[in-house]
Amino acid sequence: MRYLSVLLSSVLIFACTDNQRRTPYTSVQIETIYADSLSIRAIEIMGSNLGYAANKGVFGSIDLNTGKVRESQQKYHTSIPEFRAVAHTSNDFFMLSVANPALLYKTGDNGRMDMVYKEEGDAVFYDAMTFWNDKEGIAIGDSMNGCLSIIVTRDGGNIWTKLACTELPNGMEGEGAFAASNTNIKVIGSKTWIATTAGRIYFSPDKGKTWEIQDTPIVKDAPTQGIYSIDFWDDNLGIAIGGDYTDPQNNTANKAITEDGGKTWKLIANGKEPQYKSCVQFVPTSGGNEIVALGFTGISYSSDRGNNWRQLSDESFYTLRFLNDSIAYAAGKNRIARLTFK
Repeated sequence: MRYLSVLLSSVLIFACTDNQRRTPYTSVQIETIYADSLSIRAIEIMGSNLGYAANKGVFGSIDLNTGKVRESQQKYHTSIPEFRAVAHTSNDFFMLSVANPALLYKTGDNGRMDMVYKEEGDAVFYDAMTFWNDKEGIAIGDSMNGCLSIIVTRDGGNIWTKLACTELPNGMEGEGAFAASNTNIKVIGSKTWIATTAGRIYFSPDKGKTWEIQDTPIVKDAPTQGIYSIDFWDDNLGIAIGGDYTDPQNNTANKAITEDGGKTWKLIANGKEPQYKSCVQFVPTSGGNEIVALGFTGISYSSDRGNNWRQLSDESFYTLRFLNDSIAYAAGKNRIARLTFK
């Protein structure tokens, strides 16, 4: 009986493992949940709501249960900001504009947005932002005065301070980031990775207090080339994707993976699908094996850590956020859509 019990236990363990084994996606169903004449490059899932900000100063939220949209417009004197970065804490929603002047807003009283940071200068151009926790956040922008532009908050987003160039690695001439999908920055715990147009990764192990450079083999010979998006499954496994949006069919040296936290990167699927993409995300609960990448060139999917890919749709989007392992939300030109992967 003892041996029979051991045998039955083994069978049950393997049966459970088989039941939990995921079936790769073969298709995606796309349903538009919001439409307007906007360019939407920044979305954030906040509980049962999807927050967004776009050009024309437009920002708002969509109730994912009812579909109800709450929308407003943020003006700055006589100008209308273009927002390409958003983030949130448990209490507040943040949005950051590109170009001069850079304007960072957080939720205030009575539904207003309060400006908490402004930066002026011909070279000012901010690209992405996120939070480590409810108190500490970071936003990044193109290089100025010899180093990348990085601002941080340690008090929940009320006060933001720009890091001095003496606190950062030396920048390369023309080095910046792409304000394409608000996904060229990733944080896990205290660690931070920032991807640049020079195909480099700025890495901080301590929430932006110290920095070092990680090099990647991503193409970077032209101003329109470099890393457009990164994501990390855990402290070790990460992926970077990009290419050249002016040569979107080129799929050479535009995808790389790391398995040691970014110390080393290697090209994957080189010369193969997918071509240029502006956003890449690991699929939740997939063990880091499944990845979705999208851009105006369509939606691609890998079930083997980026070694092989399948184009699931030709529909154009800029950015993506997963709700769970089968439903995601994507935004792009004139719309936000619900994506159901099957």
